[in-house]
Amino acid sequence: MLQMKFIHTSDWHIGRQFHNVSLLEDQRHVLDQILSYINNEKVDAVIIAGDIYDRSVPPATAVELLDEVLNKICSEMGVPIVLIPGNHDSAERLRFGSRQLSKAGLHIIGEMSQITEPVVISGADCAVNFYGIPYNDPETVRNHFGADVSTHDEAHAYLVEQITAAKSNDVSNVIISHCFIDGAEESDSERALSIGGADRVSYEPFAVFDYVALGHLHSPQYKGKEHIRYSGSILKYSFSEQKQKKGVTLVEFDATGLKSSTHLALKPLRDMRILEGELAAIIEQGKVDPDNDDYLLVRLTDRHAILDAMSKLREVYPNVLHLEKPGMLETGEQEMSREKLKRGELEMFRDFFEQISGQALSEDQDKAITETISTIHNAQGDKA
Repeated sequence: MLQMKFIHTSDWHIGRQFHNVSLLEDQRHVLDQILSYINNEKVDAVIIAGDIYDRSVPPATAVELLDEVLNKICSEMGVPIVLIPGNHDSAERLRFGSRQLSKAGLHIIGEMSQITEPVVISGADCAVNFYGIPYNDPETVRNHFGADVSTHDEAHAYLVEQITAAKSNDVSNVIISHCFIDGAEESDSERALSIGGADRVSYEPFAVFDYVALGHLHSPQYKGKEHIRYSGSILKYSFSEQKQKKGVTLVEFDATGLKSSTHLALKPLRDMRILEGELAAIIEQGKVDPDNDDYLLVRLTDRHAILDAMSKLREVYPNVLHLEKPGMLETGEQEMSREKLKRGELEMFRDFFEQISGQALSEDQDKAITETISTIHNAQGDKA
């Protein structure tokens, strides 16, 4: 069977930090897996649908890693790449040298003037036209085309219409875009494209294409039709993504068009998880947890004060990045009685003393503290 295969990926966010921790080592780990998939699956192309970097001026280490990966794919493996800038990237910086790089198989579609010019890639006697839409906003489209558009949806629909009018129906056509399709599942780590939800676009203009390679949303999913797909990010970039299955999408075409799209999983160097429970139980779990190096958000359910909980947790889970204490929040009546407040202060001091000294208050000490708390409240006008 004559066929053409490519990998669809997006949202690498190279150079990202999470809670002030660099994820460059984690990114290198999964990018090496993508290189293995490219080699093992013998793909004919790699499509990157935006947000290659995490910010418009990436750190030097991020540039070095991307240069290394692109060189391996294009030069050493001889596999062409088609990529577009996302909202985190600087299109101007990303497309530098693109005319020369295209001769080496790195096709960067970073200008509006390029959207109707397909990158043609052939497999085993099966060619596919790839069209790309760099990330944009209504103002950019108005200025470049003189189009009467005022919303993201109108601007995006206008660009897709230009490509639809230019494409040939004699070959398979793939369109690449970095956008937010209305109704798709979002995560906490995605930067909003505009204020108030005005960034949503409709999937319908995409329907005439044989495959739609999308970027921006971090959860692998399709929207509207099964061939309109987000590959998702290569790593979890927020704790809201803890249950997402990260990976890339392997897409296969034959002479009749789209044959299949398959999720290829990526295994992180460190997973991102949320643990919830009492401190003592979590510490005991950490002593035997084979994945104790994961990035963690810990929610403590203890209802008493705990001294330096983060240090205690990091003895068994070194990568606890965030700590929440919902158990310490008042969940009962809005107005606590003075007697409850006094008992709460006494209990907190007892816990504090035991953690500092390693032993409980003696009977005399407990009596003295109780009298001291009562004296303070009397001085503030409370009734003993």
